[in-house]
Amino acid sequence: MRIPRTVTTTLLALLAATACLAFVASALATTTVATGATGATGATGGASPAPAKTKIHKTGIATWFGPGFYGQQTACGQMLTPAVVGVANRTLPCGTLVKVTYKGHALVIPVLDRGPYANHADWDLTAGAAQELDVNETVRIGTRVVGAAPNTPLLGSPPVTPAEIATGGAQATA
Repeated sequence: MRIPRTVTTTLLALLAATACLAFVASALATTTVATGATGATGATGGASPAPAKTKIHKTGIATWFGPGFYGQQTACGQMLTPAVVGVANRTLPCGTLVKVTYKGHALVIPVLDRGPYANHADWDLTAGAAQELDVNETVRIGTRVVGAAPNTPLLGSPPVTPAEIATGGAQATA
């Protein structure tokens, strides 16, 4: 199943906007705590925790996973489908945003799962991410942690309705 480019572009724009907002909120909360101002809810001010101080190499071996895992929940709480765009990593926190590059393709994707545990790989791309990067085998990719997004059940899923697009994939509650 081919994901329309407009859906992928919209998803990437929303992920980037979420990462920017999380970064600004974290910076403001840290400044508030450091200056002793009142009203802070903690060091992160309710934003996603910063990525762990895990050493991430600039390149790594990547595999991809998909059909045998569709319909199962990831370690971070998302339901895996062919359209989910994300990556598995053994050490980075759920929601960490990673810029992945491969042969001229670049994609910012969230950590959604733990792994990989086979083929001596460092990263495990979802089928949706592998398709966007044109990866169909075990390859060496470029990686860089670029931020964090709130870990939600819809993280990595393409927006379905205009309302979900406008709210970054969040669904309205009554």
